[in-house]
Amino acid sequence: MDNKGSSSLMPQIRIRGLHKIFGPDPELMLEHVHNGVRKQELLADFGHVLGLRDINVDMKAGEITVIMGLSGSGKSTLIRHLNRLIEPTDGEILVDGEDVMKLDQSGLRELRRRKMSMVFQKFALLPHKSVLQNAATALEVRGHNDDEREGEARRWLARVGLEGYEDSFPHQLSGGMQQRVGIARALTANTDIMLMDEAFSALDPLIRTDMQDLLLELQSELHKTVVFITHDLDEAMKLADHLVILNEGEVVQQGEPQGILLKPADPYIEDFVSDINRARVLRVRSVMQSHSTGREIAGEVDHNDTLESLIAISGGDTTHNYRVMRDGKAVGELDMRDLVKALTPSVAARSFSER
Repeated sequence: MDNKGSSSLMPQIRIRGLHKIFGPDPELMLEHVHNGVRKQELLADFGHVLGLRDINVDMKAGEITVIMGLSGSGKSTLIRHLNRLIEPTDGEILVDGEDVMKLDQSGLRELRRRKMSMVFQKFALLPHKSVLQNAATALEVRGHNDDEREGEARRWLARVGLEGYEDSFPHQLSGGMQQRVGIARALTANTDIMLMDEAFSALDPLIRTDMQDLLLELQSELHKTVVFITHDLDEAMKLADHLVILNEGEVVQQGEPQGILLKPADPYIEDFVSDINRARVLRVRSVMQSHSTGREIAGEVDHNDTLESLIAISGGDTTHNYRVMRDGKAVGELDMRDLVKALTPSVAARSFSER
């Protein structure tokens, strides 16, 4: 999937000045936070937990926004604000221009039924209902008749690879298959926005990779607005159009994942990305020069190829220079010496900050 060209789209979800403080008197504590009291100090001196601090994020229609961070960073707290499973202490959340914070209970029900669907880490399937019935849950709640909801549920179960399992029950399925039911349920709901909270974290590595590939395949066709929570950087780099990194309830850096990897904003981010396989994650488009280098061309490569694939093509020869193509047109050149720089974190950060 390559949704990177969708940057001109207006945000479907806008978060502004979002704060969440847990404790008996969050409104009073908000003043302390505005005055600079940090998370550890708020807990030690006032007995309150700072969940989120001044979150400002735009999420564009048709893109996957990945929110990641270590345990306790606030990522799951944040996603649960979007459909108001958690009420904020302060701030604004706009969905298609409508302030979610101002919705009454009726409006909130409509938001959850028709605008947003959710895929959970622990699958959240109803054990006494069949796979087909689980997948059709949203349409049943909306009052669709049996034929309508079963037809849609069968269609999406087949799309996620579960045709033939409609009459099975959750306990008869593997973890990966259960999560496929969860995704089918979200797709059957036919909402514009899918919230995925650590959706693949409970799965074995190989199954997790399969589920990531399935999500990207579906997204290339459906162009949903996906908000995906993870603590795994490799997963985030693979899935994200827009990456938001949290630490202790605050956004420390956000942007296009390739840019974050090449130009980390601070030592926390540098440490966060230090162990990632850069050759497997970085793309030619992020390292190329957009102008001619004047050097001899050794061949052509696609802008979206990984650096790992280019190393294989070149045989590791750092004297080569390649023309970069996108949709049959030349868009730049890649000097293998720039590729080598990009594979060394500190060198890459200096090199690409000078461009």
